[in-house]
This record gives sequence, C-alpha cells and structure tokens, in this order.
Amino acid sequence: MRHLLSISDLENHELRQLVDRGAAIARHRSAVEATRPLAGRVVGVYFRKTSTRTRTAFSAGALRLGASLVSYGPGDLQENTGETAADTARVLSGMLDAFVARTSGTSAELAAYAAQDRMAVVNAMSAREHPTQALTDLTTIAQHFGRVDGITVRYVGEGNNTAIALALALTRFPGTTLHLNTPAGYGLPPDVVAEATVLAKRSGATLVEHHDMTPCPGADVVYTTRWQTTGTSKPDPDWRTRFEPFRVDARVLAGQPGAVFMHDLPAHRGEEVTGDVLDGPASIAFGQADNKLHSAMAVLEWCLAPADDPGPT
Repeated sequence: MRHLLSISDLENHELRQLVDRGAAIARHRSAVEATRPLAGRVVGVYFRKTSTRTRTAFSAGALRLGASLVSYGPGDLQENTGETAADTARVLSGMLDAFVARTSGTSAELAAYAAQDRMAVVNAMSAREHPTQALTDLTTIAQHFGRVDGITVRYVGEGNNTAIALALALTRFPGTTLHLNTPAGYGLPPDVVAEATVLAKRSGATLVEHHDMTPCPGADVVYTTRWQTTGTSKPDPDWRTRFEPFRVDARVLAGQPGAVFMHDLPAHRGEEVTGDVLDGPASIAFGQADNKLHSAMAVLEWCLAPADDPGPT
C-alpha cells in the first residue's frame, strides 16, 4: 500500500515507473483490463470540488482494473458535521483499500487522511498541487515523443497547482527544460522554484521563469491552463488585465514551429487559448485528456497491485 500526495513523495525511479506504466496502459489497455489486477479491492472516490476528467478517470480506472467503487459527493461524509479528516480516514481505512480525494484543501488535510497504514490515499487535486495531472502530462509527452528526457516545455499562464506539479516532475528528467511565462504576481511559489531548481541541478534539467511572453526557442510543447483555477478566486479585481497578454493564439503557436499544444482542460475558449489552437492540428489536448484514465489506472495499480507483476509493457 502506497500513498500519492505529492510528486515530491516519489523517488525518481517511481516517477519514471508511473509515467512509463501510464504509456504502456495506453498501448495495451484491453490486455491490462483482462488481468483484473485490482479484483477484490474497494476504491473510494471523494470529490468535494467539481471534476470531469479526474473523477471519471479514477472511477472508470478502478472499475476497469476490477475493483469495486464507492463514490462520495461533497455533502456525503460526516466531515460536514465536524468529524476530523483523521477520524474519517481511520473509519474508512477499515472498509476501503484506496481513497481518491479532491478537496482543494490544505496539504495537512491530505496528510491526515494518510495517517493510517491500511488504506492508500491519492491526492486528486489540492489547493497546492495536482500530482496526478503531472503524471498525465508526462505520460502524454512520453506517448507522443517516445521519451520525456530532453523535452522542452513552454508553460503559459498562472503558476497554479498544475504548474507546481509539472515543475516538480519535469525537472527530474535529464536534459528537460521548463520555460514558464507567468503574469507578475502569479508565478510559481518561491519554495517551489527553490525545490525545482535543486531537482533540475541534480538531473541536468533547466527551469526558467519570465513574467512576460518571452518566447522559448526550440519548445517541443506549448502548455496552458485555465486562468481561473478550479475552486479558487483571485483577490485582485483587475486580474484579467494582467492575464490578457498570456493568451495562446495562432500567433504564439506560430512562434514555436513544430511544437504541439497541451491543455489540462477544461478550457475557456477565447481566454487562455483560442478555439483555432485548441482544435487545431498541433493540439494533443484531448488525447492528453484520454491519458487521465491511463495515468489513473497506473496510479491505482501502483498503490494497490503486487509490485512484481507490472503486466504488459
């Protein structure tokens, strides 16, 4: 039994294993499903915030791997009447094998869920970090390019929980470059920059952050996310003015010849990306969404299935 609360919790070989496994499941999903590696397991899925891709991916992924599913909405658990997260987890861990939770809450809340040793806990997005999104992103890159090592990603937009997870993941891979174009005041948190810089130094990767639209020569991927992250709000009433220059449109994409376009979705067409880019020939955003399922299956398998039988590769 393993928890996945943060990309930082993973050893380098575990991160690479999860990315490789997600890509393998994408290639051989029917063969993986036929083995039913999670038969007899019960997975709880708890989403306090809205979700289309992540909730469906973990729900469908658990079922496709042979597990049974218990689904909780935002008003279903007794946390709403004052029970602590730790007490909730102590109870659920006697009934569930894994608990996939989107709270948009604090890291302390997720740690409280994981303060037991009978039930795996997966962070399906918190206010701080979206680790399973980073696994999806790297799986998509590995699937498209045949590798992650040496890939250059230009990320445009807010230094949000998706960007944090991506920075903590991509900088583990040798020769990669993460070039971030973020509005002033909306970049990565300083402690994340510090941690990712250390990781990049160890692996031979590069992390660069600009608070304007400085281009990124040789980018393989242009990536953006919603300006308004799910479950959050911005204190600056004029924030949209700051974000306007950070829209990915045909002009931006033309400045990165050969690059593919990625987006974690949902997209607000005409805000962070124009429709012609999202639907255009360079976009792999909807294939990226498909890989939410494959990455979710890899995570559940890693958390719960026997480590000595990885299945088809």
